Amino acid sequence: MSVVHRLTTGWLLDHLSFINQCGYEICDSFACPRDVSINTFVSSANEHLETTSATTSSSYGPGGAVEAEGKTARTRYVFREEFFHISKAHIAAAPGEQLLQGSPELIMSFFFLLCLLLQKRKRKCVFNQGELDALEYHTKVRKFIWEGTLHLVQEGLKSGFLHHAAATPSCGKNVVPALIDYGLAELCEMAKQFAAVNDGNHQAVNVLGDETSIPEQDLLSCVTENNSNCAKIVVLMGQKYLVPPKSSFLLSDISCLQPLLNYKKKYDVIVIDPPWENKSVKRSNRYSYLSSWQIKQIPLSALAAPDCLVVTWVTNRQKHLRFVKDELYPHWSVKTLAEWHWVKITRYGEFVLPLDSFHKKPYEVLILGRVQGNIKEALRKSEDVLPVPEHKLIVSIPCSLHSHKPPLTAVLAEFIKPDVECLELFARNLQPGWTSWGNEVLKFQHIDYFTLLRNE
Repeated sequence: MSVVHRLTTGWLLDHLSFINQCGYEICDSFACPRDVSINTFVSSANEHLETTSATTSSSYGPGGAVEAEGKTARTRYVFREEFFHISKAHIAAAPGEQLLQGSPELIMSFFFLLCLLLQKRKRKCVFNQGELDALEYHTKVRKFIWEGTLHLVQEGLKSGFLHHAAATPSCGKNVVPALIDYGLAELCEMAKQFAAVNDGNHQAVNVLGDETSIPEQDLLSCVTENNSNCAKIVVLMGQKYLVPPKSSFLLSDISCLQPLLNYKKKYDVIVIDPPWENKSVKRSNRYSYLSSWQIKQIPLSALAAPDCLVVTWVTNRQKHLRFVKDELYPHWSVKTLAEWHWVKITRYGEFVLPLDSFHKKPYEVLILGRVQGNIKEALRKSEDVLPVPEHKLIVSIPCSLHSHKPPLTAVLAEFIKPDVECLELFARNLQPGWTSWGNEVLKFQHIDYFTLLRNE
């Protein structure tokens, strides 16, 4: 399980272990691609994996259980540990701002004073309305985030999952390996010219067999399923991608959602991570983004089962938070239930950014809601399911890869029935038991993000 500790305030997650428990074992017939080197050395992090990764026989979350193939699996892949080696805060905090030190009330007073002084030097107007809204919101959630994270970090330090910085001092900067970009989004844009993508009569599902090379047109024009109990490798434009067991995906952009609708599944959980519009994205031109109007066009009603639990990742911009709660969810007939926070920490239990940083925060927001439909059906389905708490924390060491969100499978499990259908929209990676869609849905499944180990 990805949950290391569970308290009333939330969960401490191990994102790396979750990935490595997904069953990335390959059958001998295509286990060793010729151009992939085999690494027989297991690092200290992977030694920890050995204690938890006999998990090919365990349940892979709401989507159902996966049993090990046993003798047929001889090699396995593990996600590269260095992507989670976050040992130092991205921006150093003042001594009084560290998680395990200082008075929150005293820090807040210093924070506001410092912001006022800095802003007065730069412009006549101290704060614009957006900044005032952000400060007001941060003031409301700060105490809960501070105290809840502190308790979870203390449990992590006691158990040894987190480390005491004094005992293991860090030096230098965090190692951030180069991001791999093989143009999946650009491929989806070009795929619009394929006749099969726009033809409503093409097949709805492509089931993976033992072959590794599948026509690009098939991957881009219908949902691809891996129904087996072991991982598969697919080759797209000469690049290899790992597909975990019992998973399915559609690689397309928002203008080509018809294959997902043709799949004719209704989902009990839908997680959405929209590419929000912001100034830095516009300046960089590195990532595509969608306007609020475009996000509202997602046909959620065609995908959601009655009483579907909807979870949307939101940036800390109050404009986006208000849009989800006041416009998007009402437009989709979704009732807002809760507002959770993902808090990012280092392996030593410190915030990756100062909690009171003026520009960026060490937390992100999740808005949870349920689709409103037939009342009797909703009551029937909600039996034996716990109500969604209004506030919870998800605390984890983040991946250094941009937008690689922590897994929600384990934390949502107690609020939904078992063996339900789960969907992630705008996904960049795959999960067993889930259907995933996005124009970069295979991004973090690229084989170069993994190390191949040989079982002796």
